Amino acid sequence: MPRLVDNPNLAFRLARAIVSDIALYNQDKVASGIKNDNIFDVLAEELEEGREHFHTRVAEDLAGRDQLYDRAIVDVMIKQAGKIESAIW
Repeated sequence: MPRLVDNPNLAFRLARAIVSDIALYNQDKVASGIKNDNIFDVLAEELEEGREHFHTRVAEDLAGRDQLYDRAIVDVMIKQAGKIESAIW
């Protein structure tokens, strides 16, 4: 069994990679979710699968584990979608 990530910086990089893959393979859903301000509803299943995968790779006792994943969602999916037309910006 591989060693679990216990470094917050490495865990954040892993979270960003997972969320990047979700965004890459669901570009239409990301665009629709940003445009209609319901991205978390549209991608709920994919984001939860990503979170579960993240949990299998990161030490359970790592402080702020879920916050790292949530921050990756904002950094990767929301900030990079700024070019998409939306009433939210």
